Amino acid sequence: MGAQVRFEDCTWQVTGLVDGRVYLAAEDGATGVETGLPGGPGSGGGMPRPEYDPQAFTLAEREHAKAKELAGLGWTKVSRPTVQRMRLAYQRQGLLGLVDKRSLRASSPTGRTDEWVVAAALEALRVRRGRRATTVKQVIDLAEQIVAQTHGKGRVTLPARSSLYRLVRMLADPAEPPGSPARTATGPDGAGGGPPALRPAERVHVATARLGAEAVGEDGCAVAVSVTCALDGATGCVLAAVLHPQQAAPVELSVLLAEMAVPRSARPGWREMLRAAHEALPLPQRLMPLDARIEATASRPAALPQTLVFDPAAAAVTPWFLTVCESLGVSLETAAPSRRRGLRSVAGDTVKTLAGLFTRHSADLATALGVVHPPDGAGLQAEAFFSLPHLRDVLDEWITARWHTRPQQALRHPLLSKAALSPQEMWRVLLGVAGSVPVPLAGQDFAELLPGQHQAVTESGIRLGRRRYDHECLDKHRGRACPTTDDGRWEVHYHPYDVRQVYIRLPDGLLHEISWTEHAHALRPFDDAVRRRTGQILVGRSGPPGHPAPSSTGRGREAGVPAGGQSLTDKSAPGGAAVAPVPDGPGRAGAFGAWDAQAEPSSGERTRPP
Repeated sequence: MGAQVRFEDCTWQVTGLVDGRVYLAAEDGATGVETGLPGGPGSGGGMPRPEYDPQAFTLAEREHAKAKELAGLGWTKVSRPTVQRMRLAYQRQGLLGLVDKRSLRASSPTGRTDEWVVAAALEALRVRRGRRATTVKQVIDLAEQIVAQTHGKGRVTLPARSSLYRLVRMLADPAEPPGSPARTATGPDGAGGGPPALRPAERVHVATARLGAEAVGEDGCAVAVSVTCALDGATGCVLAAVLHPQQAAPVELSVLLAEMAVPRSARPGWREMLRAAHEALPLPQRLMPLDARIEATASRPAALPQTLVFDPAAAAVTPWFLTVCESLGVSLETAAPSRRRGLRSVAGDTVKTLAGLFTRHSADLATALGVVHPPDGAGLQAEAFFSLPHLRDVLDEWITARWHTRPQQALRHPLLSKAALSPQEMWRVLLGVAGSVPVPLAGQDFAELLPGQHQAVTESGIRLGRRRYDHECLDKHRGRACPTTDDGRWEVHYHPYDVRQVYIRLPDGLLHEISWTEHAHALRPFDDAVRRRTGQILVGRSGPPGHPAPSSTGRGREAGVPAGGQSLTDKSAPGGAAVAPVPDGPGRAGAFGAWDAQAEPSSGERTRPP
């Protein structure tokens, strides 16, 4: 009496010994002896059947008798351990303990596989997505590397190879199993549009909008300008933006892919180009100092898109670009024809808003520089003042300083409806949730993605259009044929919308940057004034003396040339300082105000000594 025994994973105290039976009491006062009677021994619930009499048979013998009875009733594969398990379950949970739990369990498609292994397999499938040469074994090897790098080598027990094969096949998208090429849709997406983007760079939309401002083209005439943007669907960040004339051919998607997938800080010569561009428009007209702009531009979002949504009418797709997308795992999808179905393109509307805001900024900047005039007395109108390289630089700075920091109503959390985020803030939010974005490409990949052609290397370098490019790396190859091409000409890659970025592939297999020989004249302030003066001469030389030819813009003015054929008042001198009007006449040589010593002075002018 009073002794403690261990029975059925519980501690009991012996409270009595009667007729060979042991009475036990638990710590909470509960009593137990297995008899089969509903109320326990001596409960008056009836007499036990002889084979279940606790005074005649042990518990194990009674369990064996119950198993035999159940087998006689038609139960299959029933034994004493089965009865013991059911008895213990009934003791712990009552009738629920006898219910088949398989109907209550939630099925898991990954079975008992460690969730860290599942996450690594999903990441490996995403990285190898859209690559034709990918095999399931390569996905498994990459998943094992991800597990080791993330959690430490040997810390996570990996399933058998056969289980990993089944896991990868189960997790893979049935429409894009490992080894299938990237999707290149030739028709529009469904009536409801594509799925929403939930993480950065998951869906990037390419859209084009016209600017309300004009730029001065290479022929000195004003040209209408459009902007084509690669807009991240989840954050609203502009991953790439290209300015181009409206009459130009569709923008090549390979250029946009290079702009968005290669960080600016990784591109060769990026800082030097930015410093040279910054000198063309110094403070106070700039939105930020040079050092702050370099830091902000270097931190702009860059990522390899998972799906690129584009309008075939505004963007060009070549077979070479399809091969690039397949090797990088980038899927292509054509935008839905919204006009036909009466639907609105969110990306198109966003780019139109961006174009409108930037047009206003460029007009305000031209006004601050003094480049305004009253057309026919109907208010102030900014002339075509910026060249395309200048306007591209202004757009790049404006996107960095204004668009990415401007709160947008579309970037609001439903539970924080009064707090709109900026694209840069939304990028940080989703990047923190997603953990990572598709890895951007390296600096050498930027030149590889640009369009290319074959050119001869002469003693003076390389000719592209009417420009000459040269570098000391060409010294050993001048006048020689390329040993790696059939026609003997050299492979040259160039940026169609930036004349400063040209690269040549040398026998070492790498692309080397070569400089535009007149690059110093591209963005310098004084040379820009010379460019505008040259445009005025070109406008005036085709008409009779004193009456320049009409402008292509229909306003009778070109690049700041006033009506009537008189010389231009240059109100766009560096720093925004205005220059007083100088009429043509004796003693003046055009708008530069050069003094003619042989001419007689006009009235009101002081005679200068010879």
